[in-house]
Amino acid sequence: MILGLSPLQFAVAVVALVSTVLGLLVGYQAYRGFRRNDSPRMRYISAGLILLTAIPYTVSFVGTLLIRLDFLAAAMRSPIGLVARLVQLCGLVCLVYALYAR
Repeated sequence: MILGLSPLQFAVAVVALVSTVLGLLVGYQAYRGFRRNDSPRMRYISAGLILLTAIPYTVSFVGTLLIRLDFLAAAMRSPIGLVARLVQLCGLVCLVYALYAR
């Protein structure tokens, strides 16, 4: 047991953390591209990537942690998952808008 987690749970937490960091890195690079070129499309790509990767993983991770530590009821698992999926949907909408906006 590592930090009270089984090896599989620990591996899932590490993968979620790495995915969040990489998502933020890619989103930040897209934001730098927006700032450099002042391109509205890059703004939407940046926002979309951050909404698609970093925020849902963070919401899911923090929500699961709060449920595991008994700060939230286990019944909150579905609403937390819904919020994470809605944020991902918003990210996809931003990306699609960036691709098809004129």
